[in-house]
Amino acid sequence: MDKKKLLMLVEIAIFAGIGIVLDQFSFKLWAQGGSISFVMLPIMLMAIRWGLTAGLATGLIIGVLQIMFGGYIVHWFQAILDYGLAFTVVGLVAVIRKPLLQAAKSVDKKKMTIYIVLGALLGGTLRFISHLLAGVVFFKEYAGDDNVWIYSIIYNGSYMLPATILTAVIAVLLFTTAPRLLQTFK
Repeated sequence: MDKKKLLMLVEIAIFAGIGIVLDQFSFKLWAQGGSISFVMLPIMLMAIRWGLTAGLATGLIIGVLQIMFGGYIVHWFQAILDYGLAFTVVGLVAVIRKPLLQAAKSVDKKKMTIYIVLGALLGGTLRFISHLLAGVVFFKEYAGDDNVWIYSIIYNGSYMLPATILTAVIAVLLFTTAPRLLQTFK
C-alpha cells in the first residue's frame, strides 16, 4: 500500500472518531433522537481533502459507530436510512471539491465561502431527506392525526436546519482562515 493511500485511511479513521466526539457534544432537541451538532464537519473535510470515496467512507463509518454507541433502531431499514445512508450522503460534498480547491489556491475567500456553503447545504439537505424518509415510514405513529409528511418535515427540519447552518458557518470560518486544511500532503 502506498503512503498516500495509507494516510487517507488513517485520516478517515481519525475524522470518523472526531465526528462521533463532536456528535456527543450536541444539543439534544428531541427525546426520540435528533440533535444539533457538528458531526457533518469532519465528513465535509474528508470529502474536500480526499474526494468522494473518503467522504462517503467517513460518513458511513460515523453512521455505523452511532449505531454501536446507542442508535435508536426500530427496523433494519430504518437503521440504514437514519444512520448508514444519512451520514454517508454527506460525503457527496465532494462535488464541490475541485472548484473549492481552485478558489483556495487563488486565495479567493468569496468563492471559497460560496462553495463551502453550497457543500454544507448539499450534505445537510441529503441527510435531511434520508431522515425524512425514515420518519415517514417508521415513526408515523408519532404524527397522531397530523399529516405524517408535515410532521416528519417539521421534526427533522427542527434540528437539521440549525445543524446545517451552524456547520456551514463553522466550515466557512475554519476553511477560509486555514485553507491548508483542505489540501492533502503530496
